[in-house]
Amino acid sequence: MKPIFGAITALVTPMQNGRVDEKSLVDLIEFQIAGGIHGLVPCGTTGESATLSFEEHKRVIDLTVQTVAGRVPVIAGTGANSTLEAIELTESAKKSGADAVLSVTPYYNKPSQEGMYQHFASIAKAVDIPIVLYNVPGRTGVNLLPATVARLAAIPQVIGIKEAGGNLNQMSELLMACPKDFVILSGDDFTALPSVYLGAKGVISVISNLEPGRMAQLMDAARKGDLASANKLHFQLFRSMGAMFCYPSPAPAKKGLELMGKIASSEVRLPMTAMDEPSLERLKADMRELGLI
Repeated sequence: MKPIFGAITALVTPMQNGRVDEKSLVDLIEFQIAGGIHGLVPCGTTGESATLSFEEHKRVIDLTVQTVAGRVPVIAGTGANSTLEAIELTESAKKSGADAVLSVTPYYNKPSQEGMYQHFASIAKAVDIPIVLYNVPGRTGVNLLPATVARLAAIPQVIGIKEAGGNLNQMSELLMACPKDFVILSGDDFTALPSVYLGAKGVISVISNLEPGRMAQLMDAARKGDLASANKLHFQLFRSMGAMFCYPSPAPAKKGLELMGKIASSEVRLPMTAMDEPSLERLKADMRELGLI
């Protein structure tokens, strides 16, 4: 499979009049690849996967794979809090031609470490496709511990993890516990630079929806050990990284893309709502600072 590294965008799913806007999705993918992005994640949390129907979920992955046409890795979001549902989504992503899948820890039902191990092991046994684990305690209510990740790393299909706890202690523990070829990615833009310096391979990013070029350059510089360039890019993007979460995600990313003319509408699907005025003004100010609008 294609190597997974660098800046990988957690794509928004453009919507208009209650439906997936396929033209805007294709345009967004082309904008990402033209900017030099290293990979794409359709149907992750930022892609509003929780409110997509199964048919929409499959279509977004199908269209992403078709549009990318092998130019960068496609890591399809297929997580669920039901193991059987996660297997079904993973099987569908494999049929679509995804290079790998991103599978989140089960949310709401709060399984034990053993329950999470068995969940991912069952997916790996059922579907022969590379699996990137996804740990995001702030959204799921559970923390996949480094010792459990190390156990899962012994399963051949489990090739990496998106670690989105915002905790560099845990990032360090993961890097010590897992094999050197295990792909550890930051799940938070603001920890991407220090994570790569510790030994992570890159980031699954939200700000790269708007800034694929600069985020790819940041990761390239960090991976080469060019501290001066990497620091400069980090601090250029830092406020906008925060702006992506000044209102519940993905509303800020979608609004930013709409303001840039990259998608037709910033529409989100309930229970997500459009940005309030103070948050919108914050987003606009940061985008003006970056020269995006």
